[in-house]
Amino acid sequence: MNKPFLITLLLAATVLAGCNQPSSESMGPAQQAGKAVDEAGAKVQSAVQDQVAKADEAADRAREKAREAAAQASRNLDRATAKVGEKVEKAGEKMQEAAR
Repeated sequence: MNKPFLITLLLAATVLAGCNQPSSESMGPAQQAGKAVDEAGAKVQSAVQDQVAKADEAADRAREKAREAAAQASRNLDRATAKVGEKVEKAGEKMQEAAR
């Protein structure tokens, strides 16, 4: 092969290799649309993940409040049961005194 032909061939290969480098300006309409769809999908995914995290936090707070409410209800029931027991005991004492 002759030297000028080889140099021309290498120069052409270099130019073509540079042309194949993707850039936002050299993308076709379909590529640009695909990129926009990918970016929008990433934004939606991020937003959904944020909302799921917030919902998880709210559910955790609700579970904790439910536990606290159940514990308070149990304490109130214990107090009410104790008061009923005292009143039944007093009523029993009165019945015994009346029977004497």
